[in-house]
Amino acid sequence: MSPPKTSFLGLLAAFALIALFAAPAGAQVRHASEGYADLVERLSPAVVNIATRQRVAGMTDMPQLPRGGAGQGQAEAAVTSLGSGFIISANGVVVTNNHVIEAADAIEVILQNGQRFEAAVVGRDPATDIAVLRIAPAAPLPFVNLGDSDTARVGDIVLAIGNPFGLGGSLSVGVVSARNRNIEAGRYDDFIQTDAAINRGNSGGPLFDMSGDVIGVNTAILSPTGSSVGIGFATPTSIVRPVVDQLLRFGEIRRGWLGVRLANVTAEIASRSGWRGAGGAVITRVTPGGPAERAGLRAGDVVIRFAGREVADSRALTRMVGESVVGEAVAVEIMRNGRQLNIAANIERLIEAEGGARIASGGTAEHFRRDDGGPRSGRIFGIALSELDPSLREEFQIEPSVRGLVVLNVDVGAANGAVLRAGDVIEAMGFERVDTIAGARDVAGRAAIGKAPSSSVFCATALSRIGACWRALRD
Repeated sequence: MSPPKTSFLGLLAAFALIALFAAPAGAQVRHASEGYADLVERLSPAVVNIATRQRVAGMTDMPQLPRGGAGQGQAEAAVTSLGSGFIISANGVVVTNNHVIEAADAIEVILQNGQRFEAAVVGRDPATDIAVLRIAPAAPLPFVNLGDSDTARVGDIVLAIGNPFGLGGSLSVGVVSARNRNIEAGRYDDFIQTDAAINRGNSGGPLFDMSGDVIGVNTAILSPTGSSVGIGFATPTSIVRPVVDQLLRFGEIRRGWLGVRLANVTAEIASRSGWRGAGGAVITRVTPGGPAERAGLRAGDVVIRFAGREVADSRALTRMVGESVVGEAVAVEIMRNGRQLNIAANIERLIEAEGGARIASGGTAEHFRRDDGGPRSGRIFGIALSELDPSLREEFQIEPSVRGLVVLNVDVGAANGAVLRAGDVIEAMGFERVDTIAGARDVAGRAAIGKAPSSSVFCATALSRIGACWRALRD
């Protein structure tokens, strides 16, 4: 006699329930016991080593990460640097970091099987540190896909494959440690942080998810030693993909420009504007004659949506504007004095200079070169400072008459953190006018004589405190 139908269905349901709860644990055990060999075997052929050669006129200090591993030669000798990259199409399109190839006189792409190809530069984007190369293979090449970095979650397992210290095809495994990291590398910072080991030479290599899709380009590490301590950063594909698309299409980047300076919304700004939601970006200054001014935007407006997308903060809005189509009319939703307004702004093109410098229309890279070989930026008293040039004046909306050193960022916990912020201009230190890093270091050095605790008086030009001065303890 066969069992009742209801009993059979009940057993089937119970079995399905057991299988449902058992599957994830079983999958985790298989991962732990079997490792990642099958996945790595599939992905590694598309990961390449990049060797560059550069003729140098004399010895210079070779940079640490994010530069690729470098061998030093003698004066007038060729310096060879090693980095990583990955193939994204069968016809030989390769993605890497701009800093891996930017100073190269010759670039060679080396496949896992030992094949070597001379590479041509399709285009570079210093602002996001992404470059696209092209090689000419005789047969189709293995390639990997650019995935969706927005789906990555903290705790997800990731794989980094690259060329650390010239050891090609090296694998390291870790997790996504954090998302949306700002490490003050540029205005488009939005890094994926990972504890997968990333070392000198990993720059430009791919960060894979467990589906085998690229979710980031390994770019930099935070380390007191110059080697991996488990804090690495990858540029997410949400930034990489549009850059690669434009470089392949135009050979250059054509970013949008609105002509505003932005800041995050504070409680005071929210109260003044009438904005009661989360996020947003406040316009602190409008470029005279720029798209924003012509559209009717004003300082104090809080932008809550841009082109129909919610604005999380000022960095998010900066990226949205940059990704906008030049010549397009974009809807900008703002809060102004308790009123919600919709304004249409015509996006213009942002002209970008060599090295990622950003200027409005009319400038060229010639404006940004130094003839004396001196440093343009440095860190003094826990403050990252830079000499002013047209690009920084445009970025921070600093008037041409202002002279001094612009603040790029202030160390977390530094004595000056409560009073200084990015965009302030240090006009004087110790009552001495300064407008070069060398001059600032001279003042700081004299203050440090005897290594006794001392202080310096900073005078700064800022949006809301013109000519304000304060005393800052020396770190």
